[in-house]
Amino acid sequence: MYIIVGLGNPKKEYENTRHNIGFDVIDKLAEQEGISVLEKKHKAIIGKGYVAGQKCILAKPQTYMNLSGESVRELIDYYKVDETEELIVISDDISLDVGQLRIRKKGSAGGHNGLKNIIAHLGHDGFMRVKMGVGEKPKGYDLADYVLGHFSKEERGVMDKAAERATDAIRMMITEDADAAMNEYNRKTLEA
Repeated sequence: MYIIVGLGNPKKEYENTRHNIGFDVIDKLAEQEGISVLEKKHKAIIGKGYVAGQKCILAKPQTYMNLSGESVRELIDYYKVDETEELIVISDDISLDVGQLRIRKKGSAGGHNGLKNIIAHLGHDGFMRVKMGVGEKPKGYDLADYVLGHFSKEERGVMDKAAERATDAIRMMITEDADAAMNEYNRKTLEA
C-alpha cells in the first residue's frame, strides 16, 4: 500500500496558492482515479482507492504546512507502511522553475518547513518526494507572502500541465520505481 501525501494549507484562502500545489496534485490524481478524498482521519482529509493497480491512501494534511509531519506520522503508524518505499510526498519548491518537476528518493528539506517537519517526525529523510517548481521568489519579496501568493493566469496553465505530469510520475514511481521516474521526469524540460 502507498500513502501519497500532498502538502498544503487548509481553508479557502490558501486554495490555488504556490504552497498548495501538493493539494492540487492530490485532487488531480483523485479525479483521474475516481477516488473520493473527503474522509477526515489522521489530521488529514484522505481517500482510499487504487493508483496504477496498487492500493493507495491519498492525503491532504489539515495541520497547516509547518506541522505536516504530525499527519504523516499518524498515517504511517496506522497503515503500517514502509515510509522509505511506500510514502510519496508532493510539495512546492521555489528553487525550481514554474512547472518543473524533481523526483527524489531522499534528501534534506531544502528550507521547506513542511518537509522539515515530516523529517523531524519520521526521524530520517529517506522518503520519496515529488517537488513541484513554483519559481524563485522575486527580489525584495517576503518568502511567506510569495509562497502564499497566487499564480498568474499564465503560470496557472503551466502548473496545471505540471500537475498532470506529476500524476504520471507518481504512477511510474508505483509501477516501476523512483529511479525510473527520476530518469524520465527530472530531465524533461517544459514544453510551451
